[in-house]
Amino acid sequence: MSLSALASSLPVDGRQSATALAIARGTARYLHALGYCVVAELPLPSGRRADLVALGGDGEIIIVEIKSSVADFRADQKWMEYRLHCDRLFFATIVDVPCEIFPPDAGLIMADAFGAMIVAEAPEHRLAAATRKTVMLRFAHAAALRLQALADPQGPYAGEV
Repeated sequence: MSLSALASSLPVDGRQSATALAIARGTARYLHALGYCVVAELPLPSGRRADLVALGGDGEIIIVEIKSSVADFRADQKWMEYRLHCDRLFFATIVDVPCEIFPPDAGLIMADAFGAMIVAEAPEHRLAAATRKTVMLRFAHAAALRLQALADPQGPYAGEV
């Protein structure tokens, strides 16, 4: 099975709006172009679930919190905990959402379904080695399980993905 056929069979879990899915897609494409691998909806050690986690070749971990509207940003304040699990924290949004609502101590990405660009760089907060290892293992575990579930859709992986 080709990679494009595998990708087209990815399940949509229904939690994200069409706008949020478009932001995630464009942001993931952009991060890939910068040399990162991206896993969406990654469970973190805190029990929270990050929208996008990007892993760089040097081990850098970026978390991207997707906000599709002003109301989405105001209704959700769990993002503050994400900083404990990444080297840099970004928000990703669409051009219709005013940049001023986002905190200045996080980066900002503008995206659509086809790409993205960094509007404000995120300050670096280097992770402790033990935290980095924990997040990287979760990243690898989730990516491997998802790949295996795509390769074997009738396998016992669906509840773990």
